[in-house]
Amino acid sequence: MALKHWVDFFDDLEHVRGRSINTIQAYRRDLELFDEFLQKSKNLDHLYRFLQKNKLSPRSQARVLSSIRTYYRYCQERGDKIPDLNQLRPPKVSVELPEALSYGDFQKLYKACLVESPHKSARNQMTLLLLFGLGCRVSELIQLNLQDFSETEGWLKVLGKGNKERIVPLTQNLLDELKIYLDHVRPHLCKESTPTILVNDRGRRPSRVDIWRWLEAWSKRAGFSKTISPHKFRHGCATALLEGGADLR
Repeated sequence: MALKHWVDFFDDLEHVRGRSINTIQAYRRDLELFDEFLQKSKNLDHLYRFLQKNKLSPRSQARVLSSIRTYYRYCQERGDKIPDLNQLRPPKVSVELPEALSYGDFQKLYKACLVESPHKSARNQMTLLLLFGLGCRVSELIQLNLQDFSETEGWLKVLGKGNKERIVPLTQNLLDELKIYLDHVRPHLCKESTPTILVNDRGRRPSRVDIWRWLEAWSKRAGFSKTISPHKFRHGCATALLEGGADLR
């Protein structure tokens, strides 16, 4: 390992900066690739060619360079002499407008997620309702616990990036559906005591893989050529709010 402060840097990311596990893992992959490069060359001018040989897209290259800059700034704060970071200019990345899930497409998924088991069907529909109604990330969705739900106030507490909490108000329809699910569906799916709101087929907290696998199966059943990604739900939620007259902020 050619990189100094390896353990301390990742400890700082997690406990001081409050980065999520997924973000920390991304930093690790980027810096492990950079360390591989340093074993072959110390000239940063050759880094771009190295990244291209590893078949990284411009967006992925930009992320790697950002990770390297963050790491070197950490080293500089500890008195280390670092390379000229001006050499690490990120490639131009085309910015695509995000695609939003339309209400019609949501309805197709909502019908396609039905299975033989009525309780699993209700769980599947609740998964879609929460994704669309909360506009949350998958990592946030699977971490929702019973204690995060306030039935009297009508909101869910979502734990986001950097362990930052936010209170998301529920529409009356989503609130009613969630109460029905918790009272009459979830008890039939749980095989052991678990605090999680959503429950997978094994009776435990679902993983990111579970959610993606479900969305892939429902997307195919609904006739979509590509899997409907969770990100489309986030933008679909925002679009629906704006169209309904919500304030942009």
